[in-house]
Formats: sequence, C-alpha cells, structure tokens
Amino acid sequence: MKFTTRLIAAAALSTCAFGAFAQKGETVKIAWIDPLSGLMAPVGSNQLKSFQFFAEKFSKSNPAGVKFEVIGIDNKLSPAESLNALKAAMDQGVRYITQGNGSSVAGALIEAVNKHNERNPGKEIIFLNHSAVDPDFTNSKCSYWHFRFDADTSMKIEAMTTFMADQKDIKKVYLFNQNYSHGHQVAKFAKENLARKRADIQIVGEDLHPLAQVRDFSPYIAKIKASGADTVITGNWGSDLALLVKAANEGGYNGKFYTYYTGVTGTPTALGTGGAGRVYQIAYNHYNMGGDLGKWMAEFKTKFNDDFYTGSVISIYNALGAAMAKAKSTDPVKVAAALEGLTFNSYHGEVQIRKTDHQLQQPLYMTVWQKADKKYPYSPENTGMTLAPVKEFPSYVSSTPTSCQMKRPG
Repeated sequence: MKFTTRLIAAAALSTCAFGAFAQKGETVKIAWIDPLSGLMAPVGSNQLKSFQFFAEKFSKSNPAGVKFEVIGIDNKLSPAESLNALKAAMDQGVRYITQGNGSSVAGALIEAVNKHNERNPGKEIIFLNHSAVDPDFTNSKCSYWHFRFDADTSMKIEAMTTFMADQKDIKKVYLFNQNYSHGHQVAKFAKENLARKRADIQIVGEDLHPLAQVRDFSPYIAKIKASGADTVITGNWGSDLALLVKAANEGGYNGKFYTYYTGVTGTPTALGTGGAGRVYQIAYNHYNMGGDLGKWMAEFKTKFNDDFYTGSVISIYNALGAAMAKAKSTDPVKVAAALEGLTFNSYHGEVQIRKTDHQLQQPLYMTVWQKADKKYPYSPENTGMTLAPVKEFPSYVSSTPTSCQMKRPG
C-alpha cells in the first residue's frame, strides 16, 4: 500500500515537473515574410540573416528552453504574394510569423491572421511585426494577434519634431515620402506635430512617389531645391532613401534630412561623406550603443561582412523566450496572453509590451551622420562615417496615446 502511494506521488511530481517545462526542447518555427527580390531585396536579405543569426544565439539561451527556427519566404513586397506565403507557412505547421517591410503588406497579414484565427480555433497564429510602423495597427486596426516591436510613426515623429522644435535654423520643410500608408502617415503626423510645436515653420512642398519603383530622384531634388526648403522629412527606406540621398549629393542640395532609416542597407554608401552633419535619424537603436548590442554587431559583421541594424529582432526573441517561459507553453493562445503587458530586458534596457494595444514601449534615439571617431567608432558599410547619438528620448517621452479597443478571444 505504501509502495503504491509512493508511486502515485512520484507520478504526480513527474507530471508537475513536465507541466512546468512542457515547452523545453521544442522547436518554434517562425516564418519570415519579406522581400528577397526587387529593389528592396538587399534590405530583406540583411534582415533574414539577422533573424537567423539571433535564432541560433537565442536557441542556446532563453528562459523557455526552446529552439528557434526561421523559415524565409520571399513576398516580393506584395500583399498578394504575402498571403500566399502565409498559407505556405501554415502548411509547414508554422504558428508564428514576422514581417516588417511595407505597412501595406502588414495590413493584409493582420487581416488574414485575424480571419484564420477566428475560423480555426486550436491553430492560431501570432504576427510579430518587426518594422511596419503605420500607427493604425495599434489604434483603429489593433489586433489581439499582432505585436509590434518597432516604434510607430506617431512615436517617431513625436520625438523627431520635439528635437526639431529646438533647431532654430529650420524654417522651411519639404515632406517627401513613399505613396502608401506608411508615407501618408509620416506626412500627416509631421504636419500635425510641427503645427503644434513650431507654428512658424512653413511646409513648402509635399510629394508622394511609388514604392520601390523610382530609380532616378533627380527631378524630385530639383523640386525640393526650387521650393527653398532647408529641411526634408522622409520616411523613405531601402533603395528609395539610398537613391534619394545619392540624387541630393549629385544635385547639390545642401539642406538637412530627417529620416527613419539612414542606417539601413545601401543608404550609408549612398551618403558617403556628403551628408555629414546634415542627415539625422530617429530610431529605437543606433550603431554606437555598445554593450551586448555592440558585441553582437561585431560578430554579425565578421560572419556576414554586413551591418546589423534591425534591433527589433533581439526584442522579439527576448519577448518570446520570456512569454513562453511564463506560459509554460509554445501554444500561441497562451503565449499571446503572456505577451500582453510583458516587461522584459532587451539590449536598450527594460521595455514593455503595452497591454492596451500590443505596442512595445521603448526609448528612441536621435543620431546624426558624421565621421567615425574614437568615441563613436562603428562605420556602416565601411564608409568611415557613423550615426552619432545627439539625443535620447526615454520610453515615457516617446510613448503616444492609443485609441485601440482590443477585442480579446472569448
């Protein structure tokens, strides 16, 4: 009788232990859905390498004890192709997806994931947004299954215009953006924020151009020069920013650029020394942060002869590891619940996924393009130049309100 009781007790303990570490040793597949062809392919290629590099690193050390595997799928920067990629990923048993290049794509994926999860209980998918910054995704279009690890445009423009408000030499601004939701939002929030903080600044021009199609921006630079603008605000990224600054250098435009993505593939080379002291970037990280990020960037450059700049990748793995350990599961339903309101440490300190809208609350940094030196030595694309920090905006400063009315399962 005593022996039987001991067996039952041992079995119960074993069950408890198994429950506590139910996810340990599991492989978590993440489908990366972004461009690997076309003009934005260099950006996509860099980010896929980033996800795979840190999958290997975090598989060796995360509190949940899981292994991460990244499956790269080329979406050709197309919403329709992305929906095909989503289906292909689901056919491979993937329950986590990540995307970030193009808010038009992100919007289509959010809608598709919502419909899938509603119609297929038990097969839910989580969307980990690494770079798509349309504020609507954490406001009017917020979704329980969507988590954003970049700072949205309302946050970035809030910080950018706070900095610009103190720059008395800024008098005439030109808004130049890509013609899709992201570009529209950059222009909208820039106008609203400047009107509130510096009503004396004139908006002397505004253009929206096709995404990833323009190869010669010299006609646009001629328009900007003719407007008399001393400053350009642009949310352009990838080839659309690299070719823009190249045209500015060649066209002799000497005004300032306030950007989101100066550090992204191709733009440092296009800038060279031509934009020194005139090109600014607002972002959640920069090249000269040091610490663990500095070490990882050095490793990445040694391995790939490329620069790591998408810091949201690190936050995604940190958050997943912490949430899966908290949930004691890799089930997306349980992990989504654990991600809500989660506070965790990333490369830039303690950050939090706001429960209200699933927007990561994190610090932002204003940097300026200048010659690399002993204090700020990292040189992207071996240009001899760098992005040096000039202002930090803590999480409570960069945070913006949300109108999200989150609909939670059940």
